[in-house]
Amino acid sequence: MPIIEVSNLVKDYKQNVRKKGLLGSIQSLLIPEYLTKRAVNEITFSINKGDMVGFIGPNGAGKSTTVKMLTGILSPTSGTIAINGLSPHKDRKKIAQKIGVVFGQRSQLWWDLPVSDTFELLKYIYKIPTRTYKENMDIFNELLGLEEFISQPVRQLSLGQRMRADIGAALLHNPEIVLFDEPTIGLDVVAKEKIRNFIKCINAENKTTMLFTTHDMMDIEKTCKRMIIIDQGVIIYDGTVDHIKDIYGKERTLVMEFVEDYSEISLPSGVEVVKEDNHKKWMKFKKDEIQISSLISELTQKYGIRDFTIQEPEIESIIREIYEGGISFDQSLFGTGEEVIPEQLGISH
Repeated sequence: MPIIEVSNLVKDYKQNVRKKGLLGSIQSLLIPEYLTKRAVNEITFSINKGDMVGFIGPNGAGKSTTVKMLTGILSPTSGTIAINGLSPHKDRKKIAQKIGVVFGQRSQLWWDLPVSDTFELLKYIYKIPTRTYKENMDIFNELLGLEEFISQPVRQLSLGQRMRADIGAALLHNPEIVLFDEPTIGLDVVAKEKIRNFIKCINAENKTTMLFTTHDMMDIEKTCKRMIIIDQGVIIYDGTVDHIKDIYGKERTLVMEFVEDYSEISLPSGVEVVKEDNHKKWMKFKKDEIQISSLISELTQKYGIRDFTIQEPEIESIIREIYEGGISFDQSLFGTGEEVIPEQLGISH
């Protein structure tokens, strides 16, 4: 049974239309005119307990507005949201006990207090039993390394340390759902990997439902199986990460290291050398036109091969093309185009 159910969700904003000139300003003050802008346009989706879902879209697509409605910060214009049967904007206090939120650019930690004081305060706010609090702190110390800086004031922490502390604070009360907004923004590769591994571990241990909004596609690719793409307030894709790569990531790259430096090699039609470096060659081809096993067999019969790898398309490049309009969705695969039916993609709600 879904833990999050969103049905025909709409959010409209009223924008004041200001007219030019002094007379126009007076007229706007006395007889205001408003323009209605629709940020979220009748979207429907559901998420099961324990799912890890990427919720992505270009700037202004409506993802942040949707997340704010999920937390109860904003009320929908129409449509419904149910989190374990509760309405976020009507039952905010009850929902707060079930949700954890991590904002990469905003901290919930008290700036001048040591991290440990913030955690103790959250223990009191959420009425966390002492045993549960100690167990969680032991896990956070082991997986996030909080003991390294837990006695320091938040203002003295590095960005990576603060993000680890923020994630621990969001998970301290064992929420059923965690919403991540850019959880690895600005972090180095090592810190990002540490946070991703921790998130996956908590999900596996506690079956915590997680929703990610991020511009770092590696966050999605390394943590989520499912991805929802929203654009102009409408869901344009709801399916697995592998599925979108399989459909739209048509190109593959064969990286082959030869035993000697062949200046030219004979390749079948449709295979192109796009990069060379000493004995290595990068050969690009379309998987629907070239059978990889046949290509490798042909090359190994003609040339001495030391090693080879096959590079899959990066999800980031595919998403970038979608944002820029370089990819149009095949409506025969995805129903109406406004929203993909998850059952068509092997996802059950």
